[in-house]
Amino acid sequence: MAVPPLRELVAAGHDIALCVTRPDRRRGRGGAVTPSPVKEAALELGIPVSHSMDDVAASGVELAIVVAYGRIIPAALLDRVPMVNLHFSLLPRWRGAAPVEWAILAGDAETGVCLMKVEEGLDTGPVYARRAVPIPEDFDLDRLRHVLVDVGSALLVASLSDGLAGLPVPVPQEGEPTIASKLTPQDLELHWEQDGAQLQRVIRLGRAWTTFRGRRLGILKATLVDAGTGEVADTDGLGVGTLVGTSAITGHGTLELEEVQPESRAPMTAADWARGARPLAGERLGSD
Repeated sequence: MAVPPLRELVAAGHDIALCVTRPDRRRGRGGAVTPSPVKEAALELGIPVSHSMDDVAASGVELAIVVAYGRIIPAALLDRVPMVNLHFSLLPRWRGAAPVEWAILAGDAETGVCLMKVEEGLDTGPVYARRAVPIPEDFDLDRLRHVLVDVGSALLVASLSDGLAGLPVPVPQEGEPTIASKLTPQDLELHWEQDGAQLQRVIRLGRAWTTFRGRRLGILKATLVDAGTGEVADTDGLGVGTLVGTSAITGHGTLELEEVQPESRAPMTAADWARGARPLAGERLGSD
């Protein structure tokens, strides 16, 4: 996520003395060591890379920019180097690790980007600038993130056009804070007794799952085709989670499954999966 802001800052003529990102990771069956996308971009741009925040203090920079770093920055370092954070929410709503995900889950009509002063607390610093972004109901997590990154990159470059001295006086956050904790697998499990619109929000995050015949089934894409008029779209006495073709009955409405991922298999269309699985009449998702 931090790659576009890095490239935009370099294109705008800023001198980037150091890039700090996570250590390389082993990926795939062969266990090949893979650098982060941020490290790849930095090396391509000729920027030195470190995996330790301690190196920031020794770099001599006048300002550090934090984008999706995901770790607590020591107070002692904040005392030595001023820092600004590009945060993907309209603070103080959705402070924390997963602001974009929680904005979708909550059904928020809009989210946005804030450029804030980094303080010791969790996203509590005053805000230099912000931009609001609407959340269309058909946007999944990846699509919304791309929009926010583009808006945030532009906001960052504009705010730093005159350097550190050109930043406006930051404004304290106002309103009731909400916390966007890191999502767990349990948060992404589909409970079919819930409203279909809420289940679709979980699916829009890209990692939703349920079970079928005792095995995990990822639900990657689905459309709410019947909002229902009662608590259960169930005129024939069918329970929640029941499959009718590739449609699943929810606590309020029906979801048409479009793309799924059976356990240990590649993603496929729901129609292809159903042809192979051949659900029996009345068989349910999530009933194990």
